[in-house]
Amino acid sequence: MKKIVTSIIAWEARIAVLKNKPKIIGITGSVGKSSTKEFISCLLSKNFKIRQSPKSYNSKLGFALSVLGLPTYFNNNIFGWFKNIVKGFLEIWNKKFPDILVLEMGIDHPKDMDDLIKIAFPDIAVVTAIGEIPVHVEFFSGPEAVAQEKAKILKYLSSNGYAILNFDDDVVWSMKEKTKGKVISFGFGDSQIGGADFSASNLKISLSGSTFKMDFEGSSVPVHLKNALGKQNVYPALAAAAVGKILGLNLIEISEYLSLCELLSGRMKLIEGIKNTKIIDDSYNSSPLAAHAALDTISELEANLPDGKVGRKIAVLGDMLEIGKYTIEAHKAMGQKAVKAVNVLITVGLRAKFAFDEALALGMNKANLHHFSTSKEAASFVKDLIEEGDLVLVKGSQGMRMERVVEEILAHPEDASKLLVRQEDYWKKKE
Repeated sequence: MKKIVTSIIAWEARIAVLKNKPKIIGITGSVGKSSTKEFISCLLSKNFKIRQSPKSYNSKLGFALSVLGLPTYFNNNIFGWFKNIVKGFLEIWNKKFPDILVLEMGIDHPKDMDDLIKIAFPDIAVVTAIGEIPVHVEFFSGPEAVAQEKAKILKYLSSNGYAILNFDDDVVWSMKEKTKGKVISFGFGDSQIGGADFSASNLKISLSGSTFKMDFEGSSVPVHLKNALGKQNVYPALAAAAVGKILGLNLIEISEYLSLCELLSGRMKLIEGIKNTKIIDDSYNSSPLAAHAALDTISELEANLPDGKVGRKIAVLGDMLEIGKYTIEAHKAMGQKAVKAVNVLITVGLRAKFAFDEALALGMNKANLHHFSTSKEAASFVKDLIEEGDLVLVKGSQGMRMERVVEEILAHPEDASKLLVRQEDYWKKKE
């Protein structure tokens, strides 16, 4: 049934795009797609009628649903899907169809990008980051094959299209040779000395968020991202700024709008924990690149109490899934990074045990090392472990359900549905 429904809704989405001719902004990469989508949508919503992918709808079905503005129905709800098909047909003729679609374009297998391109091809294509060991590499021959699949988003851009590429990611930046579109780069390389077009400098990370200076063509503006921690949140903001500039916004407007944007749940978002602690909630998903960035961020922050005493830095790290033959290597590297970044390391899952073992081998105090099989087991332990002033990073792949750890230590559990990922009934009932 799913194949039939997918084919029908994908056809409807394609016809809706052909008829209504919205501007398409497509976003791909191994990390940062959802945050980039949110920042772009936040910027453009002030001046345009937009529609964005909800959550992380980036498969063929999710992509088509996003184009049509339709929900998903779990557990093969036949009546729900029939209703979607009817609504999808009506959406083709919607006179108020959005001006701009901001869409994630994800891949898990070879030729996945081809399926998305057949539905809607971007006028503006954004490639976030891929890294040496990209997520979803499990079903490809290697990282190069993943990059080639993602690069298809650029191949058919016209000379009037735009390719917005991460200057600091060598794999992404090399894709500039694969497009006829105009290339705009973003990153931390100084634009005045041959670096990125949209560049960030003077980054300061604190428990109130991240502040940096954004430069473009000789002009600079300050940018503050509230409750958004780390370098990994600057990249989506820069990519969004590039899109905003293409569509007519000036730097001052861009800076102002970015300061109003709210980060998605589970993406390096700072929230209040019990016992006067702070939680860095990065529980949405994980990959080697993202895990290292998260550990870099917590290493730069200080867990201070009002009386000047220094609290502990604690990392609760779950398995990184879908990285195939790189699993052992990547988890060991995560353990190596954690030793230098935190005082206490708690690992969760069979694969994360390699990080635990590596940290132990490198001399981390065994009293500060703990391992659990599931996030539920880890959650109750972390609740008892943490003390006033602690700073707690929680991260892991979606399948590890690390939001359960965050929920256990929330200062305001009544707000869990607003603050955390995967709070729908479907997820709550799923083990």
